Amino acid sequence: MQNIYIIILTSLLSISLFNGCAYSSSTKKGVVGVERKQLMLTSASDMNKGAQQAYSSILIKAQKDGTLNQNKKNVQRIKIIAKKLILQTPTFRDDALGWKWEANLLTSKELNAWCMPGGKIAFYSGIIDTLALTDDEIAAIMGHEIAHALREHSRERSSQSALANGGLVVSSALLGLDEGSTSLASQVTSVAILLPNSRTQESEADYIGVELAARAGYNPKAAINVWRKMKKISKGSPPEFLSTHPSHDTRIEELTAYTEVVYPLYQETLNK
Repeated sequence: MQNIYIIILTSLLSISLFNGCAYSSSTKKGVVGVERKQLMLTSASDMNKGAQQAYSSILIKAQKDGTLNQNKKNVQRIKIIAKKLILQTPTFRDDALGWKWEANLLTSKELNAWCMPGGKIAFYSGIIDTLALTDDEIAAIMGHEIAHALREHSRERSSQSALANGGLVVSSALLGLDEGSTSLASQVTSVAILLPNSRTQESEADYIGVELAARAGYNPKAAINVWRKMKKISKGSPPEFLSTHPSHDTRIEELTAYTEVVYPLYQETLNK
């Protein structure tokens, strides 16, 4: 019986600790008005160190495989676009210009692009070639990926995982769940709690991304074109409620609204 009391007390203390760690991100709102409290248990310094190590390993392997920065024209395109977008990052974070930004092109058929914590950007040749991306469309995708880093979504996800796993261990001990039940409970936690928040992160990145693009002089409406292209080539997409991303139709609808909000920023760049 004493053990049960200890478990309950540990659970309550854990919940209190986690609640105490919730705080608003250092991200500023911009005109798109992104403002949401985030749970951050993982150290930002640790995330950045891990990202640097992971990114370096990826580049070393790509260099050995002959897949690093092979298309000089596209390498130049992504580096120029990255530079313009990075200059706009203080709109959302005062410290972002001090990050050690990098942007590289990886030769791969995969339709992918990402930005690790601390500004480590990678674009895959597959997404540029398959979607026949214009500079405006590259800026839309890159702005979205940069937004994930600005909002520290990886750090937030890491913290959510720590909370879910820690809470699950306590709950399992308290309820007497076996290993199989614990695994099932973990899946339920992911679908019911983590995935909806991940969709929120994707939407935040969309909104911030179009504002970064607009401020950098790229037509924000290109983001709509990107997802129309993605919808056209996608087959058998999972239902929205089981996906970490909004559906193509939902994304297009939301982007249509937000591009109207930031379009005047783009027009201002045309008049300079």
